[in-house]
Amino acid sequence: MRLVLATIMLAAALPVTAQIYQYTDAKGNLVYTDRPPLGADANSVELQTINSLPSSTNRATNGQSDTDNSDASDQAGPYSQLQLIGLPDAEALRANNGNFTVQVTIIPDLVSPHRLQLLVDGQAYGTASAATSIQVTNLARGEHRLAVQVLAGEQVLQRSDEQTLSVQRVHTGSPAFQPKPSPRPKL
Repeated sequence: MRLVLATIMLAAALPVTAQIYQYTDAKGNLVYTDRPPLGADANSVELQTINSLPSSTNRATNGQSDTDNSDASDQAGPYSQLQLIGLPDAEALRANNGNFTVQVTIIPDLVSPHRLQLLVDGQAYGTASAATSIQVTNLARGEHRLAVQVLAGEQVLQRSDEQTLSVQRVHTGSPAFQPKPSPRPKL
């Protein structure tokens, strides 16, 4: 998961003006590259524009501030984005021992005194920390509601939307856990 995240971050750091080319190699594989190959018929690939948000300094210069709309700022909190990611939507999460990792997306980055607290079924789970990767251990099978909140000391500053997750674990009464019968002696 970390490798995928690092790859995405590195790809996002590439210059916006980079050109991508597509061609088929000698083995019939589709190849994408930033340099057209010699002796191969390469097609230029048009990339979609990247979405972006204005920085807080742009909002301030446009006459907007965080205090202009008190109802929206109370609801939004100090972070423009706070959510759990990487959880399955439609299918159950297969975690035979109930252990898995939850990733948190938070924009802008978490401020130093603030901490993230995972909520499972409305109750605090584990200890609050600054880590955006939270380990869940031995969660019971069944359906659970997960959310994350930002804490400043004991005060809750912001809370993400709840996501429903079904944890699928092997039942201990399963035949897979039964002792295997010993072979019968040959007569």
